[in-house]
Amino acid sequence: MKKLSLTGQISLGMVVGAVVGLIFGPQIAGVQLLGNIFLRLIQMAVVLLIFGAVIEAIGGLAAKDLGRLGGKTAGWFLGTTLLAAILGLAMGYLLNPGAGLHLAQLSHSAKIAKAPSDISQTILNFFPANIFDALAKGNVIQVIIFAILFGIVLNQANRHGAFNGILTGVKQVNQLTVKLVMLVMKAAPIGIAALMAWVTATSGLKIILPLLKFLMAFGLGSLVFLMGLFAFMSWYAKVPLRGLIKGFARIILIAFTTTSSAIALPVEMEDAQERLGVSQSISQLVLPLGMALNSNGLAMYLALACFTLTQLYGMSLTLLALVKIVLLAVIACLGTVVVPGGGLVALTIVVPTLGLPTESIAILAGIDWFSGMFRTVLNVVGDTTTAIAIAADEHELNRAVYAQEHPATKES
Repeated sequence: MKKLSLTGQISLGMVVGAVVGLIFGPQIAGVQLLGNIFLRLIQMAVVLLIFGAVIEAIGGLAAKDLGRLGGKTAGWFLGTTLLAAILGLAMGYLLNPGAGLHLAQLSHSAKIAKAPSDISQTILNFFPANIFDALAKGNVIQVIIFAILFGIVLNQANRHGAFNGILTGVKQVNQLTVKLVMLVMKAAPIGIAALMAWVTATSGLKIILPLLKFLMAFGLGSLVFLMGLFAFMSWYAKVPLRGLIKGFARIILIAFTTTSSAIALPVEMEDAQERLGVSQSISQLVLPLGMALNSNGLAMYLALACFTLTQLYGMSLTLLALVKIVLLAVIACLGTVVVPGGGLVALTIVVPTLGLPTESIAILAGIDWFSGMFRTVLNVVGDTTTAIAIAADEHELNRAVYAQEHPATKES
């Protein structure tokens, strides 16, 4: 019999935990300790994961690509990710997936995050005065700012290979950190089951409705984003909309069914060149970099998830708090590394920063596989449309492929 995948195990753990919580009620609430241990094990590697991933992605770029093409790529990544995060908030406002249920009584650790009233102080707090202090406190925004600057300096200093040892060392640390996260993620089914048992033991069945509403809001938001992105790219790159959508058919299918940007990358690179007309040089630069630094789907997911959780915990959101959610959703995507349960890892970055209890992550963990379908599609489509846009700018887009009939999708 085929072994159940990690996402399947997490989903099963969520169901088992929910049933156990409903059966035994408050007397089983002590099992929350196992879930909290799991969350701490994830959190202990998150800052190092982001720190190394950003340095490797920027430091490993070819010197000739860091300037012009790097700037264009970063601009497209930032623009689409920002729009996705804003759309995630908009879907939260329109559909209110967390309305009507307040879970603040579930945890004494829930705190209302008070944003500074001075916008200039908020901006100043993005920049670290001491990187070791930022690392120790887990200040993700400050860590990423330092990592970006360090990556640029490393890239420039290593043009003649003088610092290959440092870049190799960073890559090796990243590989070990990913292995560490993957090791901890093996305990995810147990940790999520424990947290879900605690949630349902203290809240009952009323927690299920927000999960369904969240998926509906995320699915609708994903559809709106894709339609808008395809229409814009058809106009920007001067390619037929029908041909553009047909060219993306296999990429979307693989991304949706595997929920893995890493698995989709080979198909993405092949179809970007053969079905969407992107030159090999552009696709080899943009698509691997996009897998590490660009996550439209994750940005929308995080913004919508944060909005939903703040509703569930009865937190009032000021305009500055909404801006903070969008910025955190965008910045958290900069260090995204493709590991199983990446959505859960990203939530451990953003949720505590907003003053929400880390155990609230369990509420959305049970549907993470379904959320991952939409996240992955938006991620790979965002990467590939960026490649198309840059290829069009650089006159390296073969528009003739859009007139060809593509063969039916084959199983690889």
